[in-house]
Amino acid sequence: MENGSVAAFGDRIVRNVSRVLVGKDAEIELCVMAMLSRGHVLIEDVPGVGKTMLAKSLSRSLGCAFERLQFTPDLLPADVTGVNIYSPSTQQFEFRQGPIFAQVVLADEINRATPKTQSALLEAMEERQVTVDGTTYPLPQPFIVLATQNPVEFAGTFPLPEAQVDRFLMKVNLGYLDIAHEVQVLDRFQTESPIETLEAVASAEEVVQNQRAVQQIYVDEQLKEYIARLTHRTRSHSDVSLGASSRGSLGLFRTAQARAALEDRDFVTPDDVKALAHSVLSHRVILKPNAELRGLTPAKIVSQILESEPVPALSVVSHFGRRASR
Repeated sequence: MENGSVAAFGDRIVRNVSRVLVGKDAEIELCVMAMLSRGHVLIEDVPGVGKTMLAKSLSRSLGCAFERLQFTPDLLPADVTGVNIYSPSTQQFEFRQGPIFAQVVLADEINRATPKTQSALLEAMEERQVTVDGTTYPLPQPFIVLATQNPVEFAGTFPLPEAQVDRFLMKVNLGYLDIAHEVQVLDRFQTESPIETLEAVASAEEVVQNQRAVQQIYVDEQLKEYIARLTHRTRSHSDVSLGASSRGSLGLFRTAQARAALEDRDFVTPDDVKALAHSVLSHRVILKPNAELRGLTPAKIVSQILESEPVPALSVVSHFGRRASR
């Protein structure tokens, strides 16, 4: 599949979802990049800004098998993965698949479930398989988890374990709309929700094909080193107790490829890496308590690193004869 078709594919998805979600094209594009990178997305913000609407609209646009999991304190791990049930007719145990066996899984308000239930997603998100009673079951392709959560300061929420957070390729914040866009929402939703008539503009096969195409985007050796340096700086920063993992480096690498493909380029530039550093790295950074008291945030730490780390000056010819320069 040619690189240009990836850009056209992404444009179809963004335009379709933006029929429902007003004024959030940048956030929609981030979700598409994560999907093309075979990654999962954590959408965090206050209630009522469209987190669930974004996840549902994206899943409908992709034309994939979809399941929604409403996370609550009484949800059990078996409610997510499935369970073996004894069948009197066959006198054997039969496995009943849980909602995780879908191509797009919406984990709604994931941090309202207990850490034990949250952890039921760990194997599925990383290895794309589920193990129940010693038997391993593969998950369908593509497999994408779109999770929403309210900020941890809100009542009735449990913080996600670090291992769970690290498995999300990106964290996306929506924020409130300005007045003009909020008026557009009132107009669009006056008679009915646009999501009710939203149709698929892609297929599961197209998603997989475009994921493979993104992996072929050229990344210069200097850019790979730049990505590694950025990630390493989060670990060595004096105000950080836990920095980004190697999974973070790979995530920044993959999403930079996806951004280049969506912009109809077959090579990655330093701007691709810088544009995605906050979305990929910030949620993986845990600050020391005294740093938080001084008003620092993970986003500020990543900004400091981006400002101080030298950007490689590239002049390379991509695999398809185009020149990337900076």
